Amino acid sequence: MKLSDLFSNDITIDPQVKAVEISGLAVDSRAVKPGDLFFALSGAKTDGARFIDAAIAAGAVAIAGQHSPEGGCRVPFVTTPNPRRALALAAAKFFPKQPSTIAAVTGTSGKTSVAAFTRQIWQHLGFEAASIGTIGLVSPKRAVYGSLTTPDPIALHRQLDEIAREGVTHLAFEASSHGLDQYRLDGVRVNAGAFTNLSRDHMDYHPDVAHYLAAKLRLFHDLVAADGAAVISADHDCSAEVIGVARQRKLLTITVGHKGDGAGEGICVAASAIDGFAQRLELEHRGRRYSTHLPLVGEFQIENAVVAAGLAIGTGSAPDAVFAALEQLEGAKGRLERVGEYHEAPIFVDYAHKPDALAKALQALRPYAPRKLIVVFGAGGDRDAGKRPLMGAIAAENADEVIITDDNPRSENPAAIRAAIVAAAKGAVEIGDRAEAISNAIAGLSKGDVLLIAGKGHETGQIVGDRTLPFSDHDAVAQALAQRVA
Repeated sequence: MKLSDLFSNDITIDPQVKAVEISGLAVDSRAVKPGDLFFALSGAKTDGARFIDAAIAAGAVAIAGQHSPEGGCRVPFVTTPNPRRALALAAAKFFPKQPSTIAAVTGTSGKTSVAAFTRQIWQHLGFEAASIGTIGLVSPKRAVYGSLTTPDPIALHRQLDEIAREGVTHLAFEASSHGLDQYRLDGVRVNAGAFTNLSRDHMDYHPDVAHYLAAKLRLFHDLVAADGAAVISADHDCSAEVIGVARQRKLLTITVGHKGDGAGEGICVAASAIDGFAQRLELEHRGRRYSTHLPLVGEFQIENAVVAAGLAIGTGSAPDAVFAALEQLEGAKGRLERVGEYHEAPIFVDYAHKPDALAKALQALRPYAPRKLIVVFGAGGDRDAGKRPLMGAIAAENADEVIITDDNPRSENPAAIRAAIVAAAKGAVEIGDRAEAISNAIAGLSKGDVLLIAGKGHETGQIVGDRTLPFSDHDAVAQALAQRVA
């Protein structure tokens, strides 16, 4: 592909170098191959311009960035005011194929479940569907677990191109605030966007909640197609602001939840009732009432499922078939997932690693714990330290027994992280070793108890220092149960 084909017309390229052939894109000088176009991006920790010489030595035939290096550049240099966005748009041109129907999901909690549920609904309706997000890529041809919530633009567009060539027509993917703020999703042809909720998270990246919300709103301001749909959970404090942006752009706006407009395009949850480890729902949409059975635990899973239903309807699927498909949903891996039981006490694993998510998970399990609700959790290092005491207080308020352990301490002192949580969790037990904490919690279970292991969900590693050690809450539960059976 020619260099000029990768950039929009408003970016000036010297006519003498427009025809330079580009065989690949790179943002990491260590990954540059001969014939690549290297994007020198400025980041929080370093400036990509420092690696231009290394990229050229590795074979880069052109460089793109905000400023040409002092003394000039030995290969063609393309100046762009927004290199991150230019990278995303170039990746979309270099990898041109995309599924014909794409839904993006943003919000603090629920993105993974909504993306997975939307994929499942489409599959039940007969479409070749996939999802991309925190747990990885899931498609009819393959499942690749372990990914960033929103991959870098090159990886994302390569993946879109690959799954489209494999026959995927419908894709649901997670749109993180980082991905939106860093323009990673620009160039994706988004037909529908969904908003779940907003609560404290990523305050180590965003200077304040207003900045965090503004990043989420980019999905509706800039990325959803002009004739697309916006599906918005209407039950939250900031929902009105998101609805306002969607309506200002004249998107098909589908509000969902207890405040959804059941007489119009919205979906109203008119009634719900616990039915064992499932729930019965009464939904209203376009003036019609639908009764359905949701095989999932928790009020927040109702919200996630109905948002997914809204995305399916907003992209053209028939409401009757969509609501019927809710009865076949399976929870995403590590999202309030029942992984075993001991002495008839169920054990759940959940990814909850922020205050609001932890509260929702504990509140969802409270009805199933006539005796005691026990929680094992920690907090990640090198992340928002302010949420640690908040999570400790939430655990103490919502659980009967609290065990504080390590999560991913990264470069921080694990004991200091635990201490910040324990200070706000009166009566909590502290067991640093996560496997030992899980084993002790299981050993103490009796009939009528419920155990929640929170924080890591689907993850299969524990980051300690600069190393990622093999660790899975699922495996730790299985090993603890096996030892007791033996």
